[in-house]
This record gives sequence, C-alpha cells and structure tokens, in this order.
Amino acid sequence: MIIRHTSSPLKGELSIPGDKSISHRSIMLGALSDGLTEATNFLTGADCLSTISCFRQMGIEIEQSGSHVLVRGKGLHGLKAPSAVLDAGNSGTTVRLLSGILAGQPFTSVITGDSSIQKRPMKRIMTPLQLMNAQIHSVNNNGCAPLEISSANLRAVDYSSPVASAQVKSCIMLAGLYADGITSVTEPVVSRNHSELMLRYFGAEVSTCGRTVSVKPEPVLTGQKVNVPGDISSAAYFIAAALLVPGSEVLLRNVGINPTRDGMLRVCSAMGADITRVNEDLSGAEPCADLLIRSSALKATVIEGEIIPTLIDELPVIAVLAAFADGTTIIRDAAELKVKESDRIAVMTENLKRIGCDVEATDDGMIIHGGKMLHGAAIDSRKDHRIAMSFAVAALACDGEMNIQDGDCVKISYPGFYEDLNSLVQP
Repeated sequence: MIIRHTSSPLKGELSIPGDKSISHRSIMLGALSDGLTEATNFLTGADCLSTISCFRQMGIEIEQSGSHVLVRGKGLHGLKAPSAVLDAGNSGTTVRLLSGILAGQPFTSVITGDSSIQKRPMKRIMTPLQLMNAQIHSVNNNGCAPLEISSANLRAVDYSSPVASAQVKSCIMLAGLYADGITSVTEPVVSRNHSELMLRYFGAEVSTCGRTVSVKPEPVLTGQKVNVPGDISSAAYFIAAALLVPGSEVLLRNVGINPTRDGMLRVCSAMGADITRVNEDLSGAEPCADLLIRSSALKATVIEGEIIPTLIDELPVIAVLAAFADGTTIIRDAAELKVKESDRIAVMTENLKRIGCDVEATDDGMIIHGGKMLHGAAIDSRKDHRIAMSFAVAALACDGEMNIQDGDCVKISYPGFYEDLNSLVQP
C-alpha cells in the first residue's frame, strides 16, 4: 500500500465505524440473553465477524446486513457444543472473553486463532479461571491458544489482577455469571469499562467500587437495542491526520468518549491540539460526541501511569504525533504493547527510525525526540492493523511516499480505512 505526502489540507466529515470492543460485547451478551438484540453501527471488521462465527457454531441465530445485526439469544444456558474448533481469527478479545463464557458451559470446547493469536499470552486468563475451578489448559502447553475448556462447577473468586486489562477483567466477569456467588476483580489501574456498562444494560447486577468490580451470578439477561458509537481507536487516526496536515479541519461524527477510553483526547490536549467536543450525548450506556479537529502545532508531553489503559491501542498513532511534535515525548508504563498483534514498541521504533525519527525503545515504552524533517520509507507493518494505519497517517505529513507492507491488514478493524482517509484529501 503506497500513501503519498499531501500538500492540501484535509477537509470534510466522517462517521466512524462502530467501536470494536462494544461490537464484540453486543454479540456475546445478546447470545446469552432472552429475546432479540439489535445492534446498529456494528463494526464489520474481521475481528468482530470472528465473534459472530463462533456464536453461530454454538447454535445462536445471527442475522447480519452490513452494520445492522440481529442476535436471537437463547439465554444464559442456551449455548450448544460446537462441532468443530472455534476460530477467533486475529481477535484477542474473542479468545479471552469467550473463554470466560465457555468456562461455564456443560460441554468441552477448543478455541484458537491465527498464528499471531497462538503467540499471545493466555495465562493471564487461565490463572483466574483455574482459581474459579475452570477446566482450561493450553493444548500445546505453552500458555497460548489453542485452549481446551471443559465442563466445571465454577466458584466465585475475589481476584486481584496483576495487569490492568479489560479483556482479563471481562473474562472473569463473564465466567462469574455462572459461578456460585459474587465474583470480584480488582485491577492495579481501572481499564475500559464497556463490559460493566453493557452487563448492567442487559440486566446483570454489577457494582463498582474504586478499582474493584463485582458481578452477581445467574442474572436474567434480556435482549436490547445497542447503538454502537464510533470507535475512538479508529477515530484516532483521523484526529492525528487532521492535526498534522496544515490547514485541516475535520468533523468526526458520533465518536465514543467513554472516560475509560478517552486518553487519546487528553494526550492531544496536553500536546496543544485544537479539538472541540460538540453535540455531546450522555443519554445512553455509552457517552458519545462529535469531534471537530483543526490542524495544530504540537508540543511534546509525558504519557504514563493511570492514563495508559485508556489509550493503549492508540499509542502507535500517538507515537507518530510525537515524532512531529516539538520536544521530547516519553511513553512509560506501556509494556502491554509488547503482547499485542505485534511487539508494538519494537515495531514502532524500527519503523519510526526508517522515516528519520530520533527514537529510542525502552522496556515499557519509547522516548521520541520530535521535530525533525521526516520522509517516506518502506514500512513493515508486521500485519498489525494499528501499525499500518499509523504510518498511513504519517505519510500525509512526510516528504515523498510511504510503502506499507501488508497494508491490507487494516481490514481487521477498519475495512474502509484507506477510502475514508482519501475522502478527506482535497483535490
């Protein structure tokens, strides 16, 4: 995929595809509910389609027409044993959250994914599930997928997670729906709370106290209408592009601004970005707003601590912003980047150096000395969608052209990304 520098400003407006996290959860909770769940603005990326495929294998009727999805749920105990291995594709969310549900089922199942998923750490969910008496093990005995999960009587736990991960927290909460008492999870830092919000919306009893969330077992979940807001992780690339290309003004419609996910906006503000929230809607389970972004001269900042879980997926494109910003940006406490679709610390550092950026990798982040003239180069995305999209944005502000290897990997989360980006470039 070749992306060229633009000398024209970006202008226009976009409706961002649905939030990936919320789209996944709408299928999962819809399947476990009584009655019909209708999801609009559902993300049709490969990851979310993997979740649909897994539940269809377990007897759930799901109708999909573009971004409109109907799930005919069969209740908490309505899933059937799959006749084949469940394939999560490239989706870590599917593997980890679905493992929590499978742990409470009266049948044996195996869940796996592509070569990338089979390298990602699963002990972080296996350990708490085993404490709940779940029968789960790594088929290859390496702490990774494929995972085999067998029938068990789950017991409630009060688990202190060593990592701030919404996937870990959600896995335990979903298993807790089938446990023998109240299940609690305490995190070192609060991670995104989409599972808590949606579980309550569907009828579960969920309580939150500081960094601890608790769920009561055996709720009667009822199908709901879910209007999925635009994914702020996808919006991040257009925010960055509009900030970097001089003279740009872009309006992004209906973007999720959940405070456990809005770290990108807070970091941009600290860097001097001109971003205005308009038409805020706080009436649903998930808050959303339109975002008006104007090009800005950016300055360096320090990104660390409690804000990290709120922007972990946006850190690659934030690193691109830092490369163009004045001064030295430091990213700390982000070791989680090493176990994403790629080692994003290593891959971002390698590729930023290729375009002329002065950057150093650290054990838990990066030190980026911004403000140098940057140029196009051959970029190895490692088939990581967030790497590919980040350097597509960088290309617009770099001299020359960017050649992004395996650039079509963006279909994992944003099939129409390049078309939407091109639509903003003025002729």
